[in-house]
Amino acid sequence: MTLPAFFYYEFLGNTVGQYVVAVLILLVGSVFRRVFSRLLSKLLFSLTKRYTGGVSEEELHGLLIYPLSMLLLVMTLQLAGATLTYPHGPGAAALKLPWHEVLLMRLLSLAFIVAAVLVVLRIIDFALLVTSRRAALRDATGVTRLDNQFLPFAKDLLKVFVILIAVLVALGHVFGVNVTALVGGLGIGGLAVAFAAKESLENLIASFTIFLDQPFGVGDLVKAGEVNGTVEKIGFRSTRLRTAEKSYLTVPNKSMIDKPLDNLSLRTSRRVGFTLTFDQKTTSVQLHAIIADSIQAMQDHPLVTQEVQMKFNALTPMGKEVTVQYFVDTTSYDEYLDAKEDLNYRLVEMVEQHGGSFAGAPGIANV
Repeated sequence: MTLPAFFYYEFLGNTVGQYVVAVLILLVGSVFRRVFSRLLSKLLFSLTKRYTGGVSEEELHGLLIYPLSMLLLVMTLQLAGATLTYPHGPGAAALKLPWHEVLLMRLLSLAFIVAAVLVVLRIIDFALLVTSRRAALRDATGVTRLDNQFLPFAKDLLKVFVILIAVLVALGHVFGVNVTALVGGLGIGGLAVAFAAKESLENLIASFTIFLDQPFGVGDLVKAGEVNGTVEKIGFRSTRLRTAEKSYLTVPNKSMIDKPLDNLSLRTSRRVGFTLTFDQKTTSVQLHAIIADSIQAMQDHPLVTQEVQMKFNALTPMGKEVTVQYFVDTTSYDEYLDAKEDLNYRLVEMVEQHGGSFAGAPGIANV
């Protein structure tokens, strides 16, 4: 088939036919790149669906469509650019390629690396999503339990590793840097870098200590020194806590392990202890009856253990002191408060029932 002479007309070193082919490649790539992206993600899902643990195909598409379309767009630009030749300047004979062509090739190579890294990062997100869903399914059946604080940490660690490899590839392939010499130079200057980043390294090492020793996990209520709150995330450098005031507190990991740490969520029960002071008008008979009935009321409560103590502890000028101690068998703070309130009412009822009175309050006459 003979093309019209118009297609052989040259402009800036290329024929009109070459420009038409380049434009057609760009149009086809731009129009169909989302279709191709969906087909590639569908292929990946079909290969992995037996292991996805309930992750839907649409969730995978949502993760991969954008980075895959970017990658296909860069490949389309490279393919379209390969069909064209570039005009050479007066100094081109001394060079293998003209500078503008080298710049364009380097930019396209850098864009390709960035797009490929985005695809890999999204695949890591998908893999960790599948892992967490499978862990949740196992939890539902009671087979096993996966530490849910490890998954975000592992995802961040993998992403940092991928980005580091991509940076080294970009330096070597795009910018012509001798990566081997660069790594060797970093080894020589490693001590200076380590000294400058001493705090960050300490926190990074502390994060590994937290995951290996597991003194607490996501969702635990902890107290470290003066800091306390519910753990929401454990990262490379810091742990995020939600305090009782609902503020979001960021604590360096080093501070979480170099102080005595109390994991309040691991307590089997919560202790309640206080002192009641009765006035001098309260008789010993009334005290005996109040203490005996109060102990019985506390032991009868469904959330209170049998370790109940209520003792006539001291005589003071203020009155007669009775110490109270019991344990609420719950890790829920709300249930603990409800049980404590209920028993406080019961104690007041016992005092009123037996005609006792608290120090500083009007006496209650016997009936």
